[in-house]
Amino acid sequence: MPRALVWRLRVAAAIGLAIASVQVIAQKPPAESPADPTFDRAVKAATGLPRLRSLLVSRRGAVVTERYFHGARAASPANIKSAAKSVISALVGIAIDRRLIAGVSAPIGAYFPELAAAGTDPRKRAITIEDLLTMRSGLESTSVRNYGAWVQSPNWVRFVLTRRLESAPGTEMSYSTGNYHLLSAILSKASGTSTWAFASSALARPLGIALAPWPQDPQGIYFGGNEMLMTTRHMAAFGDLYLRRGRAGGRQIVPEAWVDASFVPRARSHWSDQLYGYGWWIRDMGGRQVRYAWGFGGQFIFIVPDLEMVVVTTSVATPGDQRREHLRAVYDLVEHLVIEPAASTQ
Repeated sequence: MPRALVWRLRVAAAIGLAIASVQVIAQKPPAESPADPTFDRAVKAATGLPRLRSLLVSRRGAVVTERYFHGARAASPANIKSAAKSVISALVGIAIDRRLIAGVSAPIGAYFPELAAAGTDPRKRAITIEDLLTMRSGLESTSVRNYGAWVQSPNWVRFVLTRRLESAPGTEMSYSTGNYHLLSAILSKASGTSTWAFASSALARPLGIALAPWPQDPQGIYFGGNEMLMTTRHMAAFGDLYLRRGRAGGRQIVPEAWVDASFVPRARSHWSDQLYGYGWWIRDMGGRQVRYAWGFGGQFIFIVPDLEMVVVTTSVATPGDQRREHLRAVYDLVEHLVIEPAASTQ
């Protein structure tokens, strides 16, 4: 059987199992929240976006507007795509706080002894945890043109580590999910368990949500920074956790200092011109600084600290001719029909 077909079948099976797990957990889905009239125009505009599946607005920890579109429901999990990088970042912060990882300055050579092999560029051993978090490892990207070859390869970690260095580690940002897959491998080694098991015990359960298993690479390492499934409300709970600087349910789940450090701009994307911290994007919207998790197709968790607000959108996660137009429409909707009206009624 062709390797590409094997990969597609494996991912489809994993996602199917995860969807079933989420739906079993959410046997009694909550009803949609009544819409705050402040956001009536946002809901109307959202209804007209064929790729949009959900819109949720939370203020001060309370859901004030929640709507689902085109057959989606509150219990419907979304493939959050690269918004999963923000989740992996949270796990790294927890692991550092528990002294499972020495810190963001720790070089990755200790986790990947194969980097000591003769002929390997010695600069690769000096790549740090922070370089992976900010996607400044310098390694050739595994995303876009290299993505297919990467996920069809027999060893994803080896594929990433054998990419050539295009820039010195810690300098240029090059968007690459391979960086976050290395972080997933490091989390597994440091915690002595799988990334999913660590995420479930250290993040999901304390937050009061369930995180279904997601696809793994051929060595069993959970995909770092892609293919996670979460419901819109689970995404909102994660966003609210960061809005509250890592606290939920009366306990500190993610270290406060890690949340603050994650929101510090440390790199700029060449292709989007947006600032990036530790797994979170940063931009101004409606005159406010917004931090957000961003997944392919329009999976977003927007955090607006000044307004004590979290905005979540989910969308069709597959390629399509209208994808870029849809992305612009979501940004405009959130900025002009959610953030700006919320600011006027603050």
